[in-house]
Amino acid sequence: MAQQPSPKSGGKVSRRDFIKLMAAAGTVLTFAPFVDWGKFLPNPTGQSKERQKIELPDGSQANVNSFPVNHSEAIIYPKTNDSALNKESFRTWQFIRLPEELGGKKNDVSSFRLYSMVCLHLWCLWKYWPQEGRKRGECPCHGSMYDALTGKAFAGPASLQAPPNNVLPRLDIEIATDGNMWIKPPNWSVNGNGIVGYGRFLT
Repeated sequence: MAQQPSPKSGGKVSRRDFIKLMAAAGTVLTFAPFVDWGKFLPNPTGQSKERQKIELPDGSQANVNSFPVNHSEAIIYPKTNDSALNKESFRTWQFIRLPEELGGKKNDVSSFRLYSMVCLHLWCLWKYWPQEGRKRGECPCHGSMYDALTGKAFAGPASLQAPPNNVLPRLDIEIATDGNMWIKPPNWSVNGNGIVGYGRFLT
């Protein structure tokens, strides 16, 4: 007697396979906090010993005497001669002059912040909102919010992550005698300027 073909499952997962899948997912979630994901992220390689000018979207160099208080611009760092590379999210930084109540009127580096725009939750790009009642970084994807003064997440899923995964990487700035602004060579580590998409420790 010919053997009858088994009925098609229609793409459904069997109970046994479902249990195996849940067990595997549980294992991943258990060990995820102990994996140094920063080693696997596409951060800039090498330690540049040269400063780079803060180039605004219009091509001009940021100047302490003309950049408005409580204002921000997206800049590229490190910038290359390859326009495709320059569009990578991990090269996108938010250059902020703080609001007056946070010291933004001073004509020195304390008035400025330069944070990676890659949200520490799921890598969407956040932005700074200067409106009254906001004056903070906000991610449009899942609502993470960042303190403009420190770069630390204070609301949303990124704020629930353990250090250093709750503080945005930050670049150091210097101001020349003519007021032009430059990015100092960074230290790409969690104890230095941070790791893009991963975070840094507050010091």
